[in-house]
Amino acid sequence: MEAIFIPQLAKAPEQTDKIPVQEHLPGLETLTPVQGVIKVTHRGNYLEVKANAVAIVTLACDRCLQQYNHRLVVDTSEVIWLQEPIEDFAEEGVEQEVALEDLVESLPPNGYFRPDEWLYEQFCLAVPQRQLCDQQCQGIQVQEPSSEKAAPVDRRWASLESLKDSLK
Repeated sequence: MEAIFIPQLAKAPEQTDKIPVQEHLPGLETLTPVQGVIKVTHRGNYLEVKANAVAIVTLACDRCLQQYNHRLVVDTSEVIWLQEPIEDFAEEGVEQEVALEDLVESLPPNGYFRPDEWLYEQFCLAVPQRQLCDQQCQGIQVQEPSSEKAAPVDRRWASLESLKDSLK
């Protein structure tokens, strides 16, 4: 996927670009190519980005550690503000308070929007935090140790084992 030059998007018909997706995203290991559509609309001082895409990934169950296939679905939208980056950085290692309104995604108005990176981030957010192959998964079945006494593996420990038995 090619990056979109934001001023060029403002001159596009209806200020919108629809990007069909039918490819593997770099950094995202999927069994099938990501399939879907990304719609980017320039709204003056912000971009409205919508995506509807699916892919199949292989996950490991948190309970039994078995691998299973999971269908990831991304059906989301986001507003990305167009503003110049703030160059007011404090010294490195010094704490800085960040206001709640500063916690938004933004791009420079004369910059580029990279739909592949944005879609990769959306798929990363769509991966379930609790990965279970089945809701009734019992987890790893642990065998109870047998009540029989195991013979010492190393004969050098035999005298210590007999001392232990005599103290009982």
